[in-house]
Amino acid sequence: MICAPYPEDEAWRLATLERFGLLSESHDPFLDALTVTVARAFHAPISAVSFIDRERQFFKAITGLDVRETARSCSFCAHVLWWPEPMVVLDAREDERFVGNPLVVDAPHIRFYAGAPVYLRGVCLGSLCVIDHRPRADFDDGQIRMLKGAASAVEERLIQMTAEAQALGPGTP
Repeated sequence: MICAPYPEDEAWRLATLERFGLLSESHDPFLDALTVTVARAFHAPISAVSFIDRERQFFKAITGLDVRETARSCSFCAHVLWWPEPMVVLDAREDERFVGNPLVVDAPHIRFYAGAPVYLRGVCLGSLCVIDHRPRADFDDGQIRMLKGAASAVEERLIQMTAEAQALGPGTP
C-alpha cells in the first residue's frame, strides 16, 4: 500500500476547509441526493463526496456505507488530490497503491474506484467518487465525462454553500 503524499498546497487546502466549515457534520440535501444519483447511474453500491482533512477522509455526503470518515492514510480519495483528472482503479487488488489497503482487504472490500477531483477557489479539497465491491473491465470516456459533470455539480454547490456562509458574516461556519 502506498499512502498519498501531502500536496504542496496542503496548508491552503486545510485553511479553505476550515474557513468555510466544510468539515461540519451537517448534511446537505443536494449532496446527499447527488451521491444516490451517482451510485445509481454507475450501477455501484457506494458513492461519496469526500474531503481530505489533516489525518482523515471526511464524507460530507455518502450513500452505500454507514461511516462518516476513514483514516487519510488508507484513503483512495487522498490520491485524487494529485490528479487534475478523474482517477480510475479498475481492480484495487492489482494496483500497487492499494494492495494491502485495509479498505481493500477488509470491509468494504473496495475493488473498483473512480474519483473526480472537487475544487473550490482553485484548491482541490477532495473528490466525488463511485465505489464497487467488484472489479470492472473498463470505465469509458463517456463515464469519465459523466463523473466530471457530477463533480462540477458538487463544486457549484460548494460555491453556494460558501457564499451563504460568507453572507452570514464572520464567526459563522
